[in-house]
Amino acid sequence: MSRIYTRTGDKGTTALFGGSRVEKDNLRVEAYGTIDEVISSMGVAYSFIQDEELKNEIAYIQKQLFVLGAELASDEKGLKNLKEIIQQNDIDELEKIIDKYMGKAVLFKGFVTPGKSTASAMLHVARTVARRAERAIITLNRENQVREEIKKYVNRLTDALYAMARFEEEK
Repeated sequence: MSRIYTRTGDKGTTALFGGSRVEKDNLRVEAYGTIDEVISSMGVAYSFIQDEELKNEIAYIQKQLFVLGAELASDEKGLKNLKEIIQQNDIDELEKIIDKYMGKAVLFKGFVTPGKSTASAMLHVARTVARRAERAIITLNRENQVREEIKKYVNRLTDALYAMARFEEEK
């Protein structure tokens, strides 16, 4: 069995994809680390969801978030080696998911208090973590240019998670 510890981060730095090292509290690390939290929160929700179609869409979004996170975790050299990046068609797919699940949800005016089910509550947790990721990405953008597609994708993601949570609440 191979070791998972490398000891290279013991001094407070981490490697970006491409080889450069940055401090572990670097804005880039904060942004992709928060995306990782979104993926994990969605995974907890996934484990409670019974609807296969919804589970498939969550798994699809998680895969796209790994793509997005890889770009955020890349230096200039790493960016050149990425095989996949978030594109406008990925944003369009999220918009279809939003429209689909909001179309299935009962019209509601006011705030939603999470907790009707474990799955819907976890989707709301994922939504709030995605909002934090969005804020981290906007902050990162002040220092390092972040592509518009990434900013748009994370913005739509929060709406998609809300729509899926509403759908799951009504089940």
